[in-house]
Amino acid sequence: MPTIGAGEFKAKCLQLLDEVAASRKPLVITKFGKPVAQVVPMPPAAKLRGALKGTVLYEGDIVSPLENEWEAAQ
Repeated sequence: MPTIGAGEFKAKCLQLLDEVAASRKPLVITKFGKPVAQVVPMPPAAKLRGALKGTVLYEGDIVSPLENEWEAAQ
């Protein structure tokens, strides 16, 4: 796994983030030769379009007035 010093990481942060995203390989950041952090690529985004298909139950029109009025209203 590639490693880089914290000072160099600070200077090249945006470029290194692009490289991690493109190569899909993690990067270890060291401070005084000891690992202190790891930059890992994000997992692939979940498919959103159609993700809830078949999970909604349609019960009809819930906004229009009731067909039968209540006894108290008479």
